[in-house]
Amino acid sequence: MEDSWAISGPPPAGPGADLHLDLGPDLRSGLPGRGTTGVRAALIRSLRDAVRGGRLAPGTRLPSSRSLAVDLGIARNTVADAYGELVAEGWLTARQGSGTHVAQRVVPPEPVPPRTPPAAAPHRQPAYDLRPGSPDVSSFPRATWLSAARRALAAAPSDAFAYGGPRGRPELRRALADYLARARGVRADPERIVVCAGFKQGLAVLSRVLRAAGERDVAVESYGLDFHWDVMRRAGLRTVPLPVDDRGARTDELAGLGGVRTVMLTPAHQFPTGVSLHPDRRAAVVDWASRTGGLVVEDDYDGEFRYDRNPVGALQGLDPERVLYLGTSSKSLAPALRLAWMVVPAHLMDGVLAVKEAGEWPTAALDQLTLAEFLDSGAYDRHVRGMRLRYRRRRDQLVAALAERAPGVRVRGIAAGLHAVLDIPPGTERSVVQGAAWQGLALDGLARFRHEPPVARPGGEPAEPAEPAEPAEPAEPAEPADALVVGYGTPPDHAFAGALEALCRALPV
Repeated sequence: MEDSWAISGPPPAGPGADLHLDLGPDLRSGLPGRGTTGVRAALIRSLRDAVRGGRLAPGTRLPSSRSLAVDLGIARNTVADAYGELVAEGWLTARQGSGTHVAQRVVPPEPVPPRTPPAAAPHRQPAYDLRPGSPDVSSFPRATWLSAARRALAAAPSDAFAYGGPRGRPELRRALADYLARARGVRADPERIVVCAGFKQGLAVLSRVLRAAGERDVAVESYGLDFHWDVMRRAGLRTVPLPVDDRGARTDELAGLGGVRTVMLTPAHQFPTGVSLHPDRRAAVVDWASRTGGLVVEDDYDGEFRYDRNPVGALQGLDPERVLYLGTSSKSLAPALRLAWMVVPAHLMDGVLAVKEAGEWPTAALDQLTLAEFLDSGAYDRHVRGMRLRYRRRRDQLVAALAERAPGVRVRGIAAGLHAVLDIPPGTERSVVQGAAWQGLALDGLARFRHEPPVARPGGEPAEPAEPAEPAEPAEPAEPADALVVGYGTPPDHAFAGALEALCRALPV
């Protein structure tokens, strides 16, 4: 019994009662000749564990300090000190002439770790993932990014290691202004750019600015990302759906939405329907904003990825004072970077900076400097061009596989972005998504992205939408009731063929 000290036999009632203590390796590290601190700590621990575990019941009389010291081969003062500390803690009691006893108190048992759920309960990770909203993160340019980070760190000024301002690093704002003007047609001075810790933060900041300015409603496309709507609602804004057809959002209906003076659009590549905003509607929404003093929030969702022609320019270029541009590196590079940017009209800049400086978390300065170097060196352009070719090949493979395996399924939307919309027979969307899950394929239906307005305003008023104005042009066909939104950009290269095969098996013939 190398790790225990014990004297066997029935415990006598006198001061020399035997006591079994499981002292473990703690005592060995503090045996005579190695100091008393470890011995004392080991003894206290062992006595405390014995009381807590119930081996020493309340009222049990302990050996005298002299007897226990002799049994353990340690100094009497060490035992006396240990007893004294445990008395002070309430584990033991001691009275002159009556010896030392275990205190009469209820000792809570050691917490029991929670039981592991049954083996049948764990969530099964899908083997393949074709849900939209993410790029192929395995293609992140690690080596090139690391080289840019080294150069940026070597050249970083000393103030880059301070807290920094709400606008973001000037190096990145200058690089973004040059790139956005050249590649996206954005008109931006570096002083009009605000760097954010992701798209969600930018939208949250803007929503709070709008609410503080008295805005209550924001028009949003009738299909989109629910977390965008949730961000705006948490800021106290109501989201009002704007219908979408094969020409994009029906901007002609904005005039009939009561007091709505802000609209959020994805004009380059609508998510999830995959269409781009028709030129007439682009001009109309900018005219509406100018005429009413309104604001267009442009989400440039994967606007850099168009495969059949050059990407359409940003809407912001038509009127920088009435269009606020929101961009992000999440689709072009990786969501983990948490780098996004706003190009802010002059009349909103003070409000945006005040909200961001008041408590919003900043973006890491070194990441900003790395992205600036990545842009300036041309590495960003090269990466986007390479990914554009890769994603185009995937889209072509998807279209070819559907033509061969599921000829009744039509691919809808422009040849752009990281996803496609597949029209399927009415009444089959839910069963196809479920069938795909059984085959280990994660898949989303179009209904997943349909706007569901809240029952009431944030302040408690009924959410009664205004009567829409008469349409200025013939209504286009509505979105089909059943469709799939296939994110062909999501899987890594090695998994794409398997994901495509699983998709074809799940589709109705």
